[in-house]
Amino acid sequence: MPEGTGTLREVLPKQGTARGPGPARPGPARLGRPGAHAPPFYPPGQLSVEDAATMVLCKPKILPLKSVSLEKLEKLQRAALEAAQPPE
Repeated sequence: MPEGTGTLREVLPKQGTARGPGPARPGPARLGRPGAHAPPFYPPGQLSVEDAATMVLCKPKILPLKSVSLEKLEKLQRAALEAAQPPE
């Protein structure tokens, strides 16, 4: 056994013996007031509980095959080529 693990086993309590018998949290009857609610029970180290992540589908975006600026440049280029050709 490695040198440090034996010490940890002696110091840490065994599972199930830390709280002893009885409920983990006091119930409404044990809080001393009628109608009192017990605080929510979270496992050790867990701060909050969230719903499971679900996939959210949205409307697909239709992207043009060519950008508007590229179409404008091609249109200007065609117009320049037509203007440069001599009339027949």
